[in-house]
Amino acid sequence: MTPMLAVITSIVVVVTATLSGIFGMAGGMILMAFLTFTYSVGAAMMLHGVTQAVSNGYRAVINRNDIVWWLVATNMAGSLAALALFMVVSFVPDKATVYLVLGAIPFVAFAIPKSWGLDITKPFVAPACGFVVTALTLTAGVAGPILDVFFVQSPLTRHQIVATKAVTQTLQHLTKLLYFGVLAAHLLPDADLPWWVYVMVAPLAMIGTTLGKMVLDRMQDGHFKTWSRYILIVLGALLIWQGLSLLLGR
Repeated sequence: MTPMLAVITSIVVVVTATLSGIFGMAGGMILMAFLTFTYSVGAAMMLHGVTQAVSNGYRAVINRNDIVWWLVATNMAGSLAALALFMVVSFVPDKATVYLVLGAIPFVAFAIPKSWGLDITKPFVAPACGFVVTALTLTAGVAGPILDVFFVQSPLTRHQIVATKAVTQTLQHLTKLLYFGVLAAHLLPDADLPWWVYVMVAPLAMIGTTLGKMVLDRMQDGHFKTWSRYILIVLGALLIWQGLSLLLGR
């Protein structure tokens, strides 16, 4: 890794962690897109996993009073089922697949009818959420917009949403690290990065998360939901375009 690439990676980590601290998503998608473009898929999954685990974990700590723990526990049951499935199929995506799935996620999320009643506080919805979101995380690296679908119809406040999602996303990224770093490591011989890169991004993710928390506290619920939607639509379109470009260029 060159010094210039290290600097650019550092800036992107801070900016995307700040966005995640505000909206609880979007930042992770942008970071995954950048890492996939810059590094190999294996390296991108591992570096993204470390960065987002720290970012989400720290966000969970500073919002700890608003975490709904029973939702975290039931969500994790579905996550473990998804991990077991991926262990059986040993699936590892290529760059085009990462971009296409990552870009499609926001549009799929917005297309899901409200009549389905995907309220994460309802019985059996949290485990289903855990399974779907973890499966997508292991495919595209991120699944925040889909996770958001299960929260937006709930009676939770914006602080409870961000705090509870932070814990579930931390666990999902730790699951990603376990899968790509251990269980499927033999399928990713190009995933190695210098150890200091992981050390570098951890405090930067915490700084960005702190900045995002400061903005979140000053934002109204209406603005919170409106800006989330606009950002994800534009981002999803750009990612699909990039994925199609890779497919057509083969």
